[in-house]
Amino acid sequence: MLLLAADVLPPQAALALWTVLAVLALADLALVPGARALDVALDAPAEVFAGEDVRLRVRVGARRGPVPPVAGARAEADDALGGLTRFALAPVAPDRADGAVTLHAGRRGLFRVAAVWLRWPSPLALWEVVARLPTDLALRVVPNIRPVVSGTIDAQVRSELYGVKDTVSRGEGSEFHQLVEFTTGMDTRAIDWKHSARHRALVAKEMRAERNHQIILALDNGYLMRGEVAGLARIDHAINAALAMTWAAGLGGDLVGLYSFDAEPRRYIPPQPGRAAFPALRSQLAEMGYSSVESNHTLALAHLNARLKRRSLIVIFSDFADTTTAELLVENLQVLNRAHVIVFVTLRDPELETRQDAMPDSADAVAEAVVAADMARERQLVLDRLARLGILCLETAPNTLTARLLSTYLEIKARELI
Repeated sequence: MLLLAADVLPPQAALALWTVLAVLALADLALVPGARALDVALDAPAEVFAGEDVRLRVRVGARRGPVPPVAGARAEADDALGGLTRFALAPVAPDRADGAVTLHAGRRGLFRVAAVWLRWPSPLALWEVVARLPTDLALRVVPNIRPVVSGTIDAQVRSELYGVKDTVSRGEGSEFHQLVEFTTGMDTRAIDWKHSARHRALVAKEMRAERNHQIILALDNGYLMRGEVAGLARIDHAINAALAMTWAAGLGGDLVGLYSFDAEPRRYIPPQPGRAAFPALRSQLAEMGYSSVESNHTLALAHLNARLKRRSLIVIFSDFADTTTAELLVENLQVLNRAHVIVFVTLRDPELETRQDAMPDSADAVAEAVVAADMARERQLVLDRLARLGILCLETAPNTLTARLLSTYLEIKARELI
């Protein structure tokens, strides 16, 4: 339109028009606040649980004058937190605007929210300012211990070990608990004749399940465990369940140790009381990286077997993708199972099940369903073979992993398999 006006107006009038426009543009540019006139602050928790969303409160304030009407805002975060994320700002005072941005913590580690990008128009709408306000906020993403802090595990384990079920199962254990008066219905083999003679009344030994068992949490950190299931890496699901198991073992009076491996043995923390082991294991697991090498089950399990001098419950979090890997895994678990109680934990892939059960609508969909069914059948054959060897196999969906693992642990204690 301005070019058309310049064509129909005399040169002097067109020059005057362009001069007025330039003056307005310069005046508009002088009136618009720049990035240096604004401050930004982010409120964030000290730690974020992996796999959960974190909501950061954003406060933008003006050093002088009012805050400009922000037309768009984005948070510049690391890819593990979702990258550039849009959010909205609303004025709460002439010199302040507040908002909140939600980020998803998809991996463990220390990640940065480097800056906040803002966009606003000039007073006359002749310019648009895009400003980058540095924040340099660091978010520490740690293993998810939500079941621990919420008290879910305490309620489950204490009810099993010290509640009604514990009262019923007393007398079935192998560890002496206390002497009680003999009553009708009690096993006569429990009578302590020596103490009965001393007290001149029948007393019986009350037994309970043995405590101070040794539990080893063995985490496979090879490249297969980097694969995502339900929005989180397999190794992160395993770490979350391992920490829940550590807390439950502390309630049960057992000792817990940690062992991790990939192509070669890595961390080893000797078993210690569960309550003391929990902070140590949590710190070590929070710092565990994501490996991209293939796991060597033969070397790792042989190394672990050589370290253990006492019968233990070994919980192995691992995965396999082909029959060759599975064959080596089975052979080494069979050797380990001769002296220890083995629980093999692997995650079921919901996406694989969806592809297998979906109604195919094309040739490609049929091929995907056939491949998925073959993979599921091969996995089941391996798990069935492990079960026949006496190994407890736990294949479950990510959202039920912790509950299933704790139930298995409590069942092992009740049956005194260790």
